[in-house]
Amino acid sequence: MAKDKGTGKEKESFFQGVKSEMEKTSWPTKEELFKYTIIVVSTVIFFMIFFWVLDLGIGNLIELFR
Repeated sequence: MAKDKGTGKEKESFFQGVKSEMEKTSWPTKEELFKYTIIVVSTVIFFMIFFWVLDLGIGNLIELFR
């Protein structure tokens, strides 16, 4: 037996619910978005450098004991 695919009304109701929820969402302003993007990129670069230096240090320690 094939499953019923649902009616068009169910789909329409679903998308109306999605639209309603999207209207309640608080979106950031351009300035906030730029600020948050800079924070994320800076944090990623900081941790990238931190773990690179940590990797170099551990690698040198291992070489000392060989």
